[in-house]
Amino acid sequence: MDHASESLAKGLSLHTSMLCRDALHLARSQGDFERMSRICMPLLEAQRAIRLDALTIGPAKLITTGSDLPERPQPGCYLFAPMLVGADARQFRTAANAAGIPVFVLTREPQMNNGLWPIVGVGERVVRIRIHPPNDQNTIDPQWFTYASEQLGDQAIEDAHNAAEPDDPAAWRVDDLLDRLDACPEHEKFLMALADACRQAMAMPTPTIVRRRALINDPYSF
Repeated sequence: MDHASESLAKGLSLHTSMLCRDALHLARSQGDFERMSRICMPLLEAQRAIRLDALTIGPAKLITTGSDLPERPQPGCYLFAPMLVGADARQFRTAANAAGIPVFVLTREPQMNNGLWPIVGVGERVVRIRIHPPNDQNTIDPQWFTYASEQLGDQAIEDAHNAAEPDDPAAWRVDDLLDRLDACPEHEKFLMALADACRQAMAMPTPTIVRRRALINDPYSF
């Protein structure tokens, strides 16, 4: 986190984010929820910068086949669409980030009979919403892209909340959110919810039983 703070001060948002993500999972492996709560804030700042920079570049690049993938991606927004799926988008973002390229990525699935677009984010758990498409489906403007991302992150928070039982340990609430972090890494309220869950877990005993979550009965999931 010392390195992350230095990177953030230099405006190296992606490097900061990647360091914070590594530190977050390391702290969780040690049950250090207090440190996790503090890591969330620089992570939020780094992801905010990545998101805002991507949105200022212009309309999202539409990716529908493997041949649409640039050999070397440029920073910006990308919307993956059929025949590609959420797992492809996650792999693209991971590869771009590993190459030092910040990208903001969403995925839409085939349009439904009612005209809505399913938007999906893939982490350890899949998050899905259904929203109206943009007026011009060939030009994905930053305003619609922002709206879709916000709705996806809101759903991720709700899904994590609904996964819990009333008597679950507080640490499991943290894990339910971590399961969905890769689905909406740019969502500020999600990272604030994670920080809040970590603070709640600080004062609680570490659970001695393994967290169990039921499989999601969703015919459209991965």
